[in-house]
Amino acid sequence: MLSALRALSEVGASILSMTLALHGLRTVIYPSVDLEADKAWWAELLGQQPYFDQPFYVGFNVAGYELALLPDADQSDGALVYWGVDDVPAAVQAAIEGGAVEHTPVADVGEGVVTATVRTPAGTVLGLIYNPNFRLD
Repeated sequence: MLSALRALSEVGASILSMTLALHGLRTVIYPSVDLEADKAWWAELLGQQPYFDQPFYVGFNVAGYELALLPDADQSDGALVYWGVDDVPAAVQAAIEGGAVEHTPVADVGEGVVTATVRTPAGTVLGLIYNPNFRLD
């Protein structure tokens, strides 16, 4: 009986270690084969120019959320959705403990923003982001 309780306790601890607190959606990144054409299309649709416009990344502020275009993203992954977390490395570790594998490593992408992605056991991509500048409009 005692060994069964220990085993149950270990399973419970493992499940608890996989708990991940998501704070809501933050960013959607669309892969872009033709950044200039995609930027123009989104600007027309949204009725605004991007707030960040570089050859490696274009970002629009949509009601406080980030809608971005990324020219080097893998088209086969589709849109990348990033969920807000307090600690990206810890969130990645929890996801990996739950069966995910690293897709893109943890990276500080500037201004205190930290991102990473993992591929879930189902094969989809989960984006994780810490953005100290995030504010809803």
